[in-house]
Amino acid sequence: MTLIAAIIGLVFVFALLAKVCDQYFVESLDTISHKLKLSQDVAGATFMAVGTSAPEFFTAVLALTKVGAEDIGAGTIVGSAIFNILVIIGGSAVVAKAYLRWKPVVRDIGVYIFAIILLLITFADGQITTFETLLFVTAYAGYVILLANWKKFVPQKDTEVMQEVEKGLKKAGVDHRAQNKGFIKIWNYFSKAADKVLALFFPDLKKRPHLYLLTFTVSILFIIGLSYSLVELATFTAGELGVPPVIIALTVLAGGTSVPDLIASLIVAKQGRGDMAVSNAVGSNSFDIMLGLGLPWLFYTLFTGKNVPVGTDNLFASVILLFATVIAVFFVIAVQKWKIGRKSGYILIALYASYLTYMIILALLER
Repeated sequence: MTLIAAIIGLVFVFALLAKVCDQYFVESLDTISHKLKLSQDVAGATFMAVGTSAPEFFTAVLALTKVGAEDIGAGTIVGSAIFNILVIIGGSAVVAKAYLRWKPVVRDIGVYIFAIILLLITFADGQITTFETLLFVTAYAGYVILLANWKKFVPQKDTEVMQEVEKGLKKAGVDHRAQNKGFIKIWNYFSKAADKVLALFFPDLKKRPHLYLLTFTVSILFIIGLSYSLVELATFTAGELGVPPVIIALTVLAGGTSVPDLIASLIVAKQGRGDMAVSNAVGSNSFDIMLGLGLPWLFYTLFTGKNVPVGTDNLFASVILLFATVIAVFFVIAVQKWKIGRKSGYILIALYASYLTYMIILALLER
């Protein structure tokens, strides 16, 4: 009964986490990005990625504070990265054919591949040093600088960008201005009681948009508390099932914490903004690896004076798989002349199902 209660608790926390991120946190960050007048791909790879990656980030932070659960943070982020590439990009393609601008795609995937290579190098000896954590943080700072100066490096008028996207959308019969909130409604299955409780803490941004910073702050506090619950429940569940906590992190936590990414990407894909959906998935992964792991590891090494131990078996194999996956996705998009349709989307989702099957079999063998 305790195991069943823990599983039910995980589902509830995932659902509540998705609601807080989607309904409050991402909305406040969207307001911030509009005020800063960011382009779609830059907003998707930075603020949107930061907002939807908050669960993974705080899970990684809190995992380092629990003895025996250090691998949960890294496992959640690596597993989430695989979920984002295969399920989010695949799901977005199933919803609506994505016509992409090749330059931002090459930029984001190139940075992401660099992050994966950095992860492979640092995971090799099973220890993360302070110097290595600084490499992660510095790499993300460089990515942000690249985004901020992208138009200087690759000049392209906004009208040209819109004509390029509109041309693809016209072929697909998609109106990028259409506002479809159907996917948001899917996640509003929570009880009215839960909505009323959240309303006690969060202001209504539609009525009081000037309170977006308060919404941002309260969202952070909620995400921290829910992420702590995830670490505790995952550790307990792994113990009850007799499997390493990292297996739970690579599968259950990875998929659950990526729900906000999935919702946000499906919404913008349905609106015809496939480039933003892909930028969110890839940019979110870059954030997860370089800051989601880099910052918690940096704080840990500075405050404890010790290196961060990481399990090299399951994690290293998953990172190798992640590297192969992103190369394959890039190849598919390039071959199809920078568009990805429903058939390719189903293939990506099927690949993720195969990955889950592999991890489940691995967990059974390790019992």
